[in-house]
Amino acid sequence: MNKNKKTIREQARDIPVYKSCDVLVVGGGPAGSSAAASAARAGAETILVERYGYLGGLSTGGLVIWIDRMSDWKGTKVITGFADDLLDRLPGESILGPPKAVWGSKDPEIVNYWKSRSCAFQDTVTWSPTIDPEVLKNTSFEILIEYGVKLIMHSWAVAPVMEEDTIRGVIFESKAGRQAILAKVVVDATGDGDIFAMAGESFESDINEDSIHHTINVAFLCCGLDMERIINFTRTQPEEWKKILTKAHELGIGTAPSPSPYNDTCVFMGPKMSGYNCLDIADLTEVEIKSRRRMKKVVDFYRGCLPGFEKARVSQTAPQIGTRHSRRLIGRKKMVFEEWSMGKIHSDEIGVSPPPSSKYPNVSVPLSCLVPQKTENLIAAGRNLSCDARTHDFMREIPNCWLMGQAAGIDAAIAVKTGANLRDVSISDVQKELICQGVYLQKQIAPEQD
Repeated sequence: MNKNKKTIREQARDIPVYKSCDVLVVGGGPAGSSAAASAARAGAETILVERYGYLGGLSTGGLVIWIDRMSDWKGTKVITGFADDLLDRLPGESILGPPKAVWGSKDPEIVNYWKSRSCAFQDTVTWSPTIDPEVLKNTSFEILIEYGVKLIMHSWAVAPVMEEDTIRGVIFESKAGRQAILAKVVVDATGDGDIFAMAGESFESDINEDSIHHTINVAFLCCGLDMERIINFTRTQPEEWKKILTKAHELGIGTAPSPSPYNDTCVFMGPKMSGYNCLDIADLTEVEIKSRRRMKKVVDFYRGCLPGFEKARVSQTAPQIGTRHSRRLIGRKKMVFEEWSMGKIHSDEIGVSPPPSSKYPNVSVPLSCLVPQKTENLIAAGRNLSCDARTHDFMREIPNCWLMGQAAGIDAAIAVKTGANLRDVSISDVQKELICQGVYLQKQIAPEQD
């Protein structure tokens, strides 16, 4: 703490309890939405607190409309469960992705077609669709309401309610002032580990310099273009396209238009910026200003040199800043490169991630990487998991956040139902409920028959 900083002493006061519940989920991004839906579906009275007026987090408000790989390099869809439940409800015109028949295809012509639409990597077609963020917001609301989740929007959790090493709820602030929600189990789906950090849990923040997992930016959509014409140019004139990209990097733009489900709209996921801390309000403010200044440069540049982009204009800027990394929990188990690269399957597996490269086997995700070391009745979910920086490169992605959120919500619901301590819940019970909710596991456990 900076001893030179001035301080004031806040007067002690009684905080009114707004609600009580079985499971409280803090944060309505991919992990939080999945956790809340899955906990409620498993029978828990569930409340979700979200600081914005929408659900989906970076997949909607952050305009990360390209959903990363959910199929492995052989074409098997391994991110399932809540992800399927959500995406299967999207109208066909609001989602762009390859048909199941070509997942895993290495046919050059098919790969070339889907590569230009952000659905083929390492010469393999993958299930990695692009979605309409507004449709995903609405669909997220409907699915959580359908499962009985109580939603509290426009509210920011600011402190855990602690009883020694046990969390009993959170204090949140809104236009109505400062209030509390009490819960039997709390899911920290803030993305930044706000709740577990304030509860006193240890965390890591080291980065992988060779990746983008630590960069930050404001994404934006452009409309008024002809994306098919743009794609045709990049495919038929690769040398000219390469020159354009090289010039963009020289000018400090460093980002290219990516398709959306609609031909007249594209998304820019940058320019990405390094060296900023998304937990520092001065850094966040600077990134907002710099990002918006760079947007104009990006649009002006491509208008002048990219066929199909002549009439493009910025139609939407992300209300939620694009942050990829801050705190990583030091949990009961840590996902590390040395284990998953060798194909280790954890006994407490709660899902399977596609590996970042075809040279590695599918990645087993353990429940204990979400469980804090000392705080009782608290579980993390999402990009704040316990892992090394290299593992965070891909585990931070939206599909994996759906995966981890679903497991956290189910674990929380079973803890409430059985009266067990969260860390003592039977992994077999968790895995059975995961399978009942459609989650893919490498070690299948048959659910009990009625």
